[in-house]
Amino acid sequence: MRVVAVVLAAGAGERFGSAKQLAPLGGRPLLQHPLDALAAAGVDDVVVVLGDEAPRIEAALDWRAERRRVNPRPQDGLASSLRVGLDAAAEDPAVEAVLIVLGDQPTVRPDVMRAVLDAAAETDRPIVRPRYAADGAPNPVLVRRDAWALAAGLDGDRGLGPLLAQRPELVHDVPVDGTIPDVDTPADLAALDDSTPVEAPR
Repeated sequence: MRVVAVVLAAGAGERFGSAKQLAPLGGRPLLQHPLDALAAAGVDDVVVVLGDEAPRIEAALDWRAERRRVNPRPQDGLASSLRVGLDAAAEDPAVEAVLIVLGDQPTVRPDVMRAVLDAAAETDRPIVRPRYAADGAPNPVLVRRDAWALAAGLDGDRGLGPLLAQRPELVHDVPVDGTIPDVDTPADLAALDDSTPVEAPR
């Protein structure tokens, strides 16, 4: 299956107080962690959606071949960034699905990404997501091309959440262990357990 990862990283970081994408964690910017996890999972076609801080982020990260797109209206919420990412993925008619990754989840694991991709090869449901044992969180989410129109119709800052809640018959769940915390505030960053394995860059 031809999959493009779409990393949503356009948020202004208002609750964080600064560009959280650049906050240091383990010697790397926060956003570097999900990008490194994608590389470790073998996903090399990646679109990163940035916002107003795009120039600073462009200069600070260790880029591979990721394509960068700028959301001209990041204040419209996560759903607007998702539409920008889907438009970029749609440029290639051979792409069959997108893997939606949140840029503020630095502990996202390559093994979870691979589990979602493997499960997508075994089910015909259009949306495949992990369900973490500790908190039931659903990220990252794979969306097949035939469901992109549903995702593109979302608005606000909840992303895919409303769609997943309203259309459970479209969703295939993949049980995984652990948890996947968001980093919305400096306290969230400080609370991350230093012992949590985070994939090193390659």
